[in-house]
Amino acid sequence: MAVPTSPEEWRVIADGFRTKWNFPHTLGALDGKHVAVRCPPKSGSTYFNYKKFFSIVLLALVDADYKIIWADIGGRGAASDAQIWNDSDLKEATESGEINHPPPDPLPNDTQSVDWFYIGDDAFGLRNFMQKPFSQRSLTREERIFNYRLSRARRVSENAFGILANRFQVMLTTMQHDPATVRLITTTCIVLHNLMRTRYPTMQNQLVDREDANHQLIPGAWRQDRHMEDCVTVQGPNTGNKEGKRLRNLIKHWVNSDAGEVSWQDNMI
Repeated sequence: MAVPTSPEEWRVIADGFRTKWNFPHTLGALDGKHVAVRCPPKSGSTYFNYKKFFSIVLLALVDADYKIIWADIGGRGAASDAQIWNDSDLKEATESGEINHPPPDPLPNDTQSVDWFYIGDDAFGLRNFMQKPFSQRSLTREERIFNYRLSRARRVSENAFGILANRFQVMLTTMQHDPATVRLITTTCIVLHNLMRTRYPTMQNQLVDREDANHQLIPGAWRQDRHMEDCVTVQGPNTGNKEGKRLRNLIKHWVNSDAGEVSWQDNMI
């Protein structure tokens, strides 16, 4: 679970999203899940989440092949994705430039340089390094196309959690350990998950979502079983800044242009 440290390593991840999911400049899909634990002593309600059980939060960045390349493990269950992300070392390193993202480049078949970014859901603030769907109110056709294209790429995160929980079903239990031990168990499961995805990349592919010849979604087998609970979506402060909105509009125009469209996208909205 090594976070890339050079522009070249980040570009390898972005190439995976571009070739497999037709979404460019993407450096990972971000999502959070609850890992159930017994109530830690003297913790009050800080580990008690909106689903009414005690948990720690696993916030993870996932690549195009369902590997987890970064994780924040151990946030208290009462916290939202946005709160944990805003306090994370990855966000701090991204904002400071220490994470060494590639310099802005044009999107495929285009000429205007744009930033590289993570993708997430509505829990995260819209930034030049974080893209999310348009809100679901009164969407234009172009915005619906953008949402479909981004959400198609973002499915890798929930599928990664599905594979992880199916293989290591301790993730679906209520662990009877203190939070530090649960963090160690969760980290171990992630490292083993990544190792198996590297050495045996097709081993659990029947579990993940697939697409038929017309690109209609065929739900993965993991969805038919128990799965890890989502974190509550609570928007953080300043949910969208000027640069984030500008970048999203550029990508919206690109996915609706000859340069970036895919032939089946109009059938998906």
